[in-house]
Parts: sequence; C-alpha cells; structure tokens
Amino acid sequence: MDTENTPAEPERKGITRKTLLKAALVAPLPLLVGQFPALAREARATGEPLTPTPYCSDHDDPTVPQIEGPYFKPNSPLRTNLAGPGTPGVPLTFTGYVFGLSCQPLANVLLDFWQADTNGAYDNYGFTFRGHQFTNAQGAFTLTTIVPGLYPGRTRHIHVKVQAPNRPILTTQLYFPGEPRNSTDTIYDPRLLMNVRNAGTGKEATFDFVLNVPGGGGPSPSPSASPTASPSTPPGGTWSAGTTYQAGATVTYGGSTYRCLQGHTAQVGWEPPNVPALWQRV
Repeated sequence: MDTENTPAEPERKGITRKTLLKAALVAPLPLLVGQFPALAREARATGEPLTPTPYCSDHDDPTVPQIEGPYFKPNSPLRTNLAGPGTPGVPLTFTGYVFGLSCQPLANVLLDFWQADTNGAYDNYGFTFRGHQFTNAQGAFTLTTIVPGLYPGRTRHIHVKVQAPNRPILTTQLYFPGEPRNSTDTIYDPRLLMNVRNAGTGKEATFDFVLNVPGGGGPSPSPSASPTASPSTPPGGTWSAGTTYQAGATVTYGGSTYRCLQGHTAQVGWEPPNVPALWQRV
C-alpha cells in the first residue's frame, strides 16, 4: 500500500498518485514562461526541514502490476537514456536530486519513468520511453529523453515512480510551464512544474524530489537494539545481495516466494519484502 507523502484523508477507491515538490537542478535556470518554481536544494541553505512533495490523485496508475493502455508497466529496462539516435521529437535532458525531510540527499533511490512519444502515444507492447534508474551517492539523477507529445484530455507530462530503500512508492507526474492545456487539465497541479529552459535545439528541465524520509535515508535499516538473531544470520532463502536478477526471476526470502519485476543488481536494503517496485510476492 502506498503511504509515502499521503495526507490524512478517507481512503479512495481507484488508484492514488502521490506527487512531488516543485524544484529543480543546478544554478537557477531562466524559465520559458511565468514564475520560477522553488528549488529544494536552495532550501538546504536555510537549515529548515523540507516539505514533502504534495499529494494528488489522477486515477491513472493501475491497481495491478500489469495492465494494457497508457499506464505504468513493470519490468522497464535499467537505463538513463530513453531516446536513441534519430528519435523524433525535441530532445530533453532532465536532471535533479532526491532529498529527505532533513535536506540530505538520498542515494540508491529508484526512479521509474514513462511517457508518451512525440505524437502523444504510449508504447503498450514494448518499453519505448520507459526506463528506471537509481540516484547516485549524491542523490542525483539524469534522464535523457524527448519532450512528450499531447493527447486528448491531458496536458504535457512525464510519469515517475520514486522509492527510497525500505520506503513506500511515491507515484506522480511532472508538468511543463507555459502549456496552454495546463489550465484545462483537471489533473494538473502547478506544484509539480519543472524548471524548463531552451538549450540549443532541445530543452533542459530540472526538478528535485522531496520524500517523506527522515534523516539522510540510506540503503539499509538501522540494526535493532536487541536483535533476535545474529546480524550475519540470513533469514533464509535464495535471494542474495550482489546477485543480478532479471525480470521474471523467482527467489525465496523469509519463507516466501517473490518474482522479480525489474532487472537489477540486489543490494543490502533491497530485500524483496522492502521493495515492491522490484519484487512481487507470489
């Protein structure tokens, strides 16, 4: 169940989507239009706690891990470049950071992106314009893609799922400033605007995610004051840190069986029960 950054409110039917802070990357960039979204990294200088990214619901995420249509699909490839040579569309380089509430960058955060092509179509059969990556030790990420096209009823946007180690999944959409449909799209939230500027024949966008994670996060939980077993004693099963798993692989852990949803190299803190974006219990 997704609980990251969700306010207290009655449970909703359908699919919920958790959204993010308006922020960006590098030195302040001139926006193409209008106001300039606040940068989470700039707030670090004040020493004040950061505000988690806001919640919204657009009933877009499927309630099951796989579904046809322009929705999230598991098993996206591990990559930072969604646009190959000659890909139609306006090139877009998207960069940013992921922070916790105490303004510390979060490493090893999973980010899974998906979007429409330049004509506003999603690839529901393959993984065109779909891919996941992890933040580096400085909490930074970079995505190379194109500006997504428009389709009926929606403004221009990019989807993303964000998950810090051992934390719930945050699912949201990011928007482009100055789009005429921003004023008519009922899902659009101005708090989720990216900073965007022209860069040669393409564009550059920036956004900083702020997760409801205390401290600086980390890839593994703190040990218990009174552990029930030796830290060197594994819970049992075939899952092993350091092993590269492909989508569809199955492992056992703690007496349960899990199926890999996305290819990755396992690490401490990413045990199957802790990362539902990577493992599904079967």
